[in-house]
Amino acid sequence: MRVALRFGPDDFRGKSIDGLGDDWPITYDDVKPYYDRIDRLIGLFGSNEGLRNDPDGIFQPPPKPRCYELLVKRASDKLSITCIPSRLSIITKGINGRQACHYCGQCTRGCRVKANFSSPDVLIAPALETGRLTLITNAMAREVTVGPDGLATGVSYIDKNTGADVQVRARIVVLAASACESARILLNSKSSRFPNGLANSNGVVGKYLSDTTGTDVTGFIPMMVDHVRHNEDGVGGIHVYMPWWLDNKKLDFPRGYHIEVSGGLGAPGAGFMGGIQRFAPGGGYGVQLKNDYRKYYGATISFAGRGEMIPNDGSYCELDPATVDRYGIPVLRFHWKFTDYEYNQSKHMQETFRQLIATMGGEAFSPMPSKDRGYGLAAGGSIIHEVGGARMGNDAKTSVVNANCQAHDCRNLFVADGSPFVSQADKNPTWTILALSLRTSEFIAEQRKAGAL
Repeated sequence: MRVALRFGPDDFRGKSIDGLGDDWPITYDDVKPYYDRIDRLIGLFGSNEGLRNDPDGIFQPPPKPRCYELLVKRASDKLSITCIPSRLSIITKGINGRQACHYCGQCTRGCRVKANFSSPDVLIAPALETGRLTLITNAMAREVTVGPDGLATGVSYIDKNTGADVQVRARIVVLAASACESARILLNSKSSRFPNGLANSNGVVGKYLSDTTGTDVTGFIPMMVDHVRHNEDGVGGIHVYMPWWLDNKKLDFPRGYHIEVSGGLGAPGAGFMGGIQRFAPGGGYGVQLKNDYRKYYGATISFAGRGEMIPNDGSYCELDPATVDRYGIPVLRFHWKFTDYEYNQSKHMQETFRQLIATMGGEAFSPMPSKDRGYGLAAGGSIIHEVGGARMGNDAKTSVVNANCQAHDCRNLFVADGSPFVSQADKNPTWTILALSLRTSEFIAEQRKAGAL
């Protein structure tokens, strides 16, 4: 999807606003210059809307809404739900030697012209061209090694091709393996000096995990039946979305969510539309079946909510004492707990999506999920926006890294992925991971020049 949203000012100070979770040791103003630079480096489209907690960026022109998205916009306006052009890391103008999107709509299959963002094309390839990057592939990192002084000395990994145990030495080690995997590496990095794992003297590694909350509803929209055939030019993703538009103080859950939309006339795949049996006359053969597909194709619209979970003590990962992977490395064991904050938020999502479908004259395919089904709240980890596990903070007793993503226990060890997040937001985490990684990289360079590392 390549959703590219900045966290807003309130997202860094949730505890100060509602008393829940913890504040970050940094503010939006600390990260804003790096968001700006990521915008210029990678590129994204969007529109400047002046929404206080959904900050504007350095946007390229957004593509026009498709037919079904215009219907969504009209329904949103009737319900006073903010609906604006989406913000995706797909370029609509050439930038840094990359060509603009030509609207083939196949973003999930890669991009020959590098119009959409992927790390291999946009970050790693240019870094390799400098001649100052050595990329070691088929390497399964096992642990960060340390010396007698407690500083990191390098990384030990398993060569996947040969099974050999290999060590590389380094003055500085940066973990960026994703939130849970970085926590796993730290927990597996045990030594006499760090018996509970590296950077884990306080037992916080692996704690306070959170994931984006999510639920979805798909509906049948009769006014889209037998539509005029037309070319739905566009990117391989949404052209509109709905940022959080309400005041949580007036609701029974403390944090918000944004809404993503899908539908239209993209290339169909197996099981598309949820199956033709959903539509009268319920399937068939030959000419009638083909005509029914043409009649109903594009007459479904789906809404998906992506919201903020409050970190809690019951959501964490630890090393499994009895299970290892194929390379003999202990794997993680997960514990997960949602609270009424998340369940009530999911209930609100479900109710909102059904209102939108009804406002378009449609009907949801599925009944409203009940409380005992968690109001349809997706299981933790299924949205794949895990953050936390090595959270940042000023207090070394309650956090793993400082405001520069530098480990409290090991000054030449840094973590530069979603692990240092103190909290999630009602935004996808990618753009904040990138901004913090750039900020951490520059801090490392400054410390090297000063002789501190």
